[in-house]
Amino acid sequence: RTSEPMTASWDSSVNLQPSYGTTKGSQPLVRRSRFGSGYEQVGSLGINQNPKSYTLTYNLSESESDTVEAFLDARGGTEKFTFTPPSESSSIKVRCSAWSKTMTTKGRVQLTTTFVQVFEA
Repeated sequence: RTSEPMTASWDSSVNLQPSYGTTKGSQPLVRRSRFGSGYEQVGSLGINQNPKSYTLTYNLSESESDTVEAFLDARGGTEKFTFTPPSESSSIKVRCSAWSKTMTTKGRVQLTTTFVQVFEA
């Protein structure tokens, strides 16, 4: 575990420190054709066939979480936005179609988001 804070930014309006334990996932898009005798042919599906997904958890005040939820609600799971993943220098376009909020203590919440990379202009 490093002592340096981990940061992630969303567009220019949100700049937060996620908790350690952020998950970066990959699930390449492939096309499979199965034939008799157990033979299988597998190929990649398109040029951008390996979108990344990020699950991030933030420990925030209720007012900070309200700001983040307003940002996500305004995009409604369909509008993409710019995201710079933790410990990475370049930004990507993502959508967030799922997030959850847990009230941890009075005035504090834990917000968990899932971002999926998109390859649209």
